[in-house]
Amino acid sequence: MNEEQNLPAIDTDAVVETVTGISLYDYGIAFGIFILFLVFRKIFTRYLFRIILKYSDRAKTDILHNILMAFKRPIRVFFVIIGLYFSLLYLPLPDGFNNPMVDVYRTWIIILISWGLFNLSSTSSTLFVKVGRKLDIELDQILLPFLSKLVRFAIVAMALSIIASEWGYDVNGFVAGLGLGGLAFALAAQNTISNFFGGVVIITEKPFTIGDWVSSPSVEGIVEDITFRSTKIRTFAHSLVVVPNATLANEPIQNWSKMGKRQITFKLGVTYSTKRQQLETCVKRIENLLRESEHVDQELILVRFESFASSSLEIFVYFFTKTTAWEEFLKVKEQINLDIMRILEGEGVEIAFPTRQIYVKNEDAGQGAKTPVESYEREY
Repeated sequence: MNEEQNLPAIDTDAVVETVTGISLYDYGIAFGIFILFLVFRKIFTRYLFRIILKYSDRAKTDILHNILMAFKRPIRVFFVIIGLYFSLLYLPLPDGFNNPMVDVYRTWIIILISWGLFNLSSTSSTLFVKVGRKLDIELDQILLPFLSKLVRFAIVAMALSIIASEWGYDVNGFVAGLGLGGLAFALAAQNTISNFFGGVVIITEKPFTIGDWVSSPSVEGIVEDITFRSTKIRTFAHSLVVVPNATLANEPIQNWSKMGKRQITFKLGVTYSTKRQQLETCVKRIENLLRESEHVDQELILVRFESFASSSLEIFVYFFTKTTAWEEFLKVKEQINLDIMRILEGEGVEIAFPTRQIYVKNEDAGQGAKTPVESYEREY
């Protein structure tokens, strides 16, 4: 009995305190605050966010909808961050812990805002389209990804510089220190930089876009993609050619896809045995054929007896087809060629080929007599 009375009394306050000097009760309250913000997060994302999104869909513009969708995940993370912040703020932490905690909190806010802006500047966002309409700028499938990558790079660079400033780093000194290194890098990467600015020229001047049929002294084919460094062109042999942007920017480029109509021109040579009346009739009938064709553009049609060639009378034919598609163009051209042949056959006119008359001396016919011998030359 005396031994029990000699036992030391149990300090209940010491039991409920941790090694950090913070009671378990305070830990429980801080944990409860964190759970409360998680509940708020669940309520907001499941109910309030859907209601706001529903009302934004009724608006005439979809910019608000894009902004909400871009910041959806950052907002979810924001509830976790702010919950942790208030939970730690409730705890009686040492004074030296508050300043780093505030810096971490501010860093996370910068990251979340940058995350939302990064999502907003994606190629699927209609923000660029809206801005382009306001500034009367046509945005296509080349310029839009280029602007998206440029804006995203600027957002990341700005976020990193702001975060570095928040933690006390001298960003200006760091950038100045990179000056000489940047100069050396620029000199070593002249080709890369020239390709980059070549891509800027192609995108801004827009001599072609993805899907166009282009030709240059270097390559001919269909444009598949354009990046900061090069342009990918699929040739008609179905091989993929990667051309540096600097090369394309300094070459003449023909964009055949921009044709509103497609040219057909040739010279039709008929034999010298053709009568004047036959020639006049053929010219008129060929012109009437083109005038009456629904596949021929009627703005400019020229059918004229042009010249006396060495072995033929040449009829100049010049017109345009309405279609620019290659396969349809060939069908129209074939049909017109067949109709022209039908006209010539109907008028009894023959198509000429190169001929030459050679005079051979005939000894039996007398001195100096010559007999013409006709010789034909065909080109294959």
